[in-house]
Amino acid sequence: MKNTIWIAVIVLVILRIVYKITKRRAPASAKSVSKTSITSPWQRKFFTVYVFAKLNTRRFFRDRLALFFGILFPLIFLFVFGSISKGGSNGVSFKVALINNSRSSFAKQFVTQTEHNKLFKIDETLKTLDEAQNKMSKSQIDGAIVLPADFGNIQADHPTGQAKVYYSPSNDQAGRALISVLQQQFDAINAKFVSVQQPFKVVGQPTKQKSLTGFDYTFSGLLGFSIMGAGIFGPMNVFPELKKQGILRRFHTTPIRVWQYFLSTMISQAITGLVAIAVMFFAAIEVFGLHVVGNYLEIAVFLAFSIMMILGIGLAIGGWARNERQAAPLGNIIVFPMMFLSGIFFPRFLMPTWLQGITNYIPMSPVIDGARQIITEGKHLTDIGPQLGIMAIWMVVIYFIAFRVFRWE
Repeated sequence: MKNTIWIAVIVLVILRIVYKITKRRAPASAKSVSKTSITSPWQRKFFTVYVFAKLNTRRFFRDRLALFFGILFPLIFLFVFGSISKGGSNGVSFKVALINNSRSSFAKQFVTQTEHNKLFKIDETLKTLDEAQNKMSKSQIDGAIVLPADFGNIQADHPTGQAKVYYSPSNDQAGRALISVLQQQFDAINAKFVSVQQPFKVVGQPTKQKSLTGFDYTFSGLLGFSIMGAGIFGPMNVFPELKKQGILRRFHTTPIRVWQYFLSTMISQAITGLVAIAVMFFAAIEVFGLHVVGNYLEIAVFLAFSIMMILGIGLAIGGWARNERQAAPLGNIIVFPMMFLSGIFFPRFLMPTWLQGITNYIPMSPVIDGARQIITEGKHLTDIGPQLGIMAIWMVVIYFIAFRVFRWE
């Protein structure tokens, strides 16, 4: 809770500082320099790019709705999915009903031990097998452990008994795993009463190489979601509104060219996107313990390139659409397949092999894979050549289409 409060305070401070900076006017000396020192045509063209990039950046940090969807909304997703991943990384557990029909002291002792076992989460509200089966049919519990009336009775100087495990056929894997775990618990109890020589044993040996946690995959996917929001949804929603207000038509009457407007938008979106991603990194490290292995400069360069590449899709959709009614359907057709097939919400290795081969070439897939390899595996930009190659090809294709379909009104 304390970490969350501190993060909220720091985010507000950062946004306030950026707002103050963007609100300031340029000093007179800077204005005089800009008028006297810019002489060549190319200097004037890139000065126009600089001015529009500055204006777009200011507009973002002054727009409360843009700040919410650009920075706070991805943070909400981070906390939701991060909490799910962190909660699921504590180990395997089974939610079961434990029904004790025996009055023996050993049965009571077994129930107490099972209740304190972290592998089992016992639903104490269930007292009968019928109640347990009702919840099993709704997949609310994994199974039911029933101790019969003769469980724990003394025979041959030691207690005996047979516990029954009930599980749904549709949840066969969880049921068999529950039986295996319960049998291991009984084997430990049996060893106390009966000495049996075991000719074969198995010994576990951990490897030195660490694997990625569930949150590592989740965070890389959420970075992709943030990049997609900054690169696609922003221009897709803003451009039709600017056309509706006639702003782009007035731009068209000035000497500004399409490439200048695109380049200024790319720069401003890269700046605002990196600010949003920096906030996400801070929250992920402080709250969820993300361990960043890669170089931060390489991470920033890769993510900036990713934002610029994905931004081309938003520029193409927003530049082509005359109004929001045209932009929204086309945007959904493009965004939703990428959202669910690029590994944003779940790893792509869970997909069928043939589908993985296809999704390798979706624009968002190399972004998420490359970010994961740099951040959590410590790889360098030179090690992710295939991902950068696919992104470069897509960048050429996307911006070629964006230039062809863009219209000022």
